Amino acid sequence: MTAKTELETTEDAVLGGRLVLRQPRRGHRIGHDAILLAAATDARPGEHAVELGAGVGAAGLALAQRVAGLKVTLIEIDPTLAALAEENAARNRLADGVRVAVLDVTASERAFSRAGTEPGMAARVLMNPPFHDPARQNVSPDPQRRLAHTASADTLAQWMRRAASLLAPSGTLTMIWRADGLADVLAAANADFGAVTVLPIYPRPNAAAIRILVHAVKGSRAPMALAPGLTLNGADARPTAATEAILRGGADLRWPGG
Repeated sequence: MTAKTELETTEDAVLGGRLVLRQPRRGHRIGHDAILLAAATDARPGEHAVELGAGVGAAGLALAQRVAGLKVTLIEIDPTLAALAEENAARNRLADGVRVAVLDVTASERAFSRAGTEPGMAARVLMNPPFHDPARQNVSPDPQRRLAHTASADTLAQWMRRAASLLAPSGTLTMIWRADGLADVLAAANADFGAVTVLPIYPRPNAAAIRILVHAVKGSRAPMALAPGLTLNGADARPTAATEAILRGGADLRWPGG
């Protein structure tokens, strides 16, 4: 894939400068969610991880940067963003272990196979699915941002079914989602996943959670667990030490028992 884009872009450093990513100036922009998702994915060297809805590759590349020897496949529906993801992999000297495929997450198994992405190929799947409900929330007029953020009623279940298809038995799914959508996550996970562990993300002390990180095991029948949460900012509005370690220091986010 060598297509170039005339889209106006910026180059932005994340992980304290460990990763430099080219991304569109307008539309969906890299945020904390992608870096938290990568930090929460407990991949190991030699494994294969697949990111669904990768955009310009922020989460998958952050994971590849942290875990040497990891193979990563980035799945993205937008060819322009996929081209940027491929460029970003090369820019950060990660191209040898990273492959980009232009695919709709809801495409057929045949389409995935034609793209070299086979059922059961992955030990880890990570994803940040679109989660804005257009019936309840205002959607962006920007088409790229709307595509990245807006979900139908079936989106979450469709993405989780795809994750289950790509994962080997006992493979793990890591995702980030709206905190008020926990019930939807648990319902969608019920068919294929168990050992669901939920980690709330709080913007500051004494505030309600705004996001949840979810870790689930394909085929497990273990019960749900609630992990200690992560508070992004202290009462002084400055990032907490734990937040700094993850967002700037490249630390991983440990799950209970991990």
